[in-house]
Amino acid sequence: MGVNRINFRDPAAQRSGPGRVLVHTVLLLAFIWLLGFMAFVAAIPRAVVDVETRTDAIVVLTGGRDRLAESFRLLDSGLAPRLLITGVAEGVSLSQVIDGLGDNRDAAPSAALQTCCITLGYEAGNTVGNAAESAAWVRDNNVRSVRLVTANYHMQRSRLEFRRTLPGIDLIPNPVYPPEVQDDFWFVKPGILALLAGEYHKFAGAWIRAILQDAMGWVGEGQAGALESVSEWSWFDFSDFELPEFSWPDWL
Repeated sequence: MGVNRINFRDPAAQRSGPGRVLVHTVLLLAFIWLLGFMAFVAAIPRAVVDVETRTDAIVVLTGGRDRLAESFRLLDSGLAPRLLITGVAEGVSLSQVIDGLGDNRDAAPSAALQTCCITLGYEAGNTVGNAAESAAWVRDNNVRSVRLVTANYHMQRSRLEFRRTLPGIDLIPNPVYPPEVQDDFWFVKPGILALLAGEYHKFAGAWIRAILQDAMGWVGEGQAGALESVSEWSWFDFSDFELPEFSWPDWL
């Protein structure tokens, strides 16, 4: 006859353990990621909100024929007197850019506009570079308002970078809608899902980088002030002391 054993261990302790904690942590992170992704997708602009306001300039980020065609149409319609195409590959001329319009060739600007009003930027290799290149061009040309043209799924990250480099500029988003993302059933299309998920990760990285840069800037100013105060009574001269330089990777 078997002997009944009394288990004195806490049932809650039996249910816990490193494996269970790891599974719960992974599930929580996946849930947070999914909420963020859905919020990101919901915030993608579905239409151009302001189609009438004139600006001092149009800035278009390279990356698709639709973006370039839209920027040329906006320039031709008189919504701005000048256009910057940022992120052009080294050695590519404006005529080559126009040749690449393909089916959108009818949007090509007139010869007069090509001569007077279009600038090609060759310095940018990513969205951060686009914002930096545009900021320098904006300052050089005394521009106070910009109509920003890029793909709708790319607009949130572009606005984030441009707001940081051009904080005092009126920025009007003018998204375009690439055919590859115009699908009501995007959530079951692996290609579209991969595109949106990749952009979501880049946006999250840019957002985190912005927070860290602001925090490091605040800390750096505090350190500089502290060093200045210390140098007033210390025997060591801190006036030539510089914090080490740090450059952010392109992917963050």
